Amino acid sequence: MIKELPDCPVETTLMLIGDRWKVLIIRELLKGTMRFGQLRKAVGEVSPKVLTANLRSMEEDGLLVRTVYAEVPPRVEYTLTETGYSLKPVLDAMGAWGTNYKKLTEEAGAV
Repeated sequence: MIKELPDCPVETTLMLIGDRWKVLIIRELLKGTMRFGQLRKAVGEVSPKVLTANLRSMEEDGLLVRTVYAEVPPRVEYTLTETGYSLKPVLDAMGAWGTNYKKLTEEAGAV
């Protein structure tokens, strides 16, 4: 199924990663392949249901790959695709902006 994408490229990006949890999932997967439990622990107070829904959505959008290993107990790993990794500069820019904003607000509060 092909999604209809907005005309605005910023809106397209927000459509794909506009959810708080998706950005945090990408942040963690930029470090490498992770299992569900590792991701849940790394991103914080996300419920299993919400994490699963976000991972499925990101898989459908081509941002990550879910690999299931036929083992007992089953093992599932998540890895960013090339498209997912291409979001690194976006997250880097968000991190730099957030750091700068935090610094500015701390300085303003100290005045």
